[in-house]
Amino acid sequence: MVEAWLMDDSNEDQRATHRQNPNVEVSLKELEELGMLYFNVKGEDDPEFHKLCADRGYNYTDTVVISPEKLPNYEEKIKIFFTEHIHDDEEIRLCLEGSGYFDIRDKLERWVRVKVVPGDILILPAGSYHRFTLDENNFIVAKRMFVGEPIWTPYNRPADERPARAQYLSQIGLSA
Repeated sequence: MVEAWLMDDSNEDQRATHRQNPNVEVSLKELEELGMLYFNVKGEDDPEFHKLCADRGYNYTDTVVISPEKLPNYEEKIKIFFTEHIHDDEEIRLCLEGSGYFDIRDKLERWVRVKVVPGDILILPAGSYHRFTLDENNFIVAKRMFVGEPIWTPYNRPADERPARAQYLSQIGLSA
């Protein structure tokens, strides 16, 4: 089951858990109110995974391995992934091995941290401010899914002029 919480304001390593004290859990319902969808499958051969891809029109996938040994300029790259940004399309990830965190802004501009472990699929809505980092294990294998030709263009904050941002704000009941 998905595990999510409000982050603290610490400047500690981005790969730390960053839980508030006491911990403030965020429910699956609260994530859904932010437009984030969560699924759990038994891997990329699970029929539920294939059904999800078909239902949502994902017809292109690739697999990425992120670790100090596999990703050139690792420390620089994970800092780039951790820069707050949006996309014009939804971001879909299936964790195959390892673990990491996706952070998304809530309606009050607080960071919500969502842990991903093998079998977790997260779908972050287009126009949502988010970021990604590994946890302290420094290893993840993730499958990325796309509708059509893969486009993965991040627009760093501020990107409020993007049509996807206005659509997202409307979707979650906020004005642009």
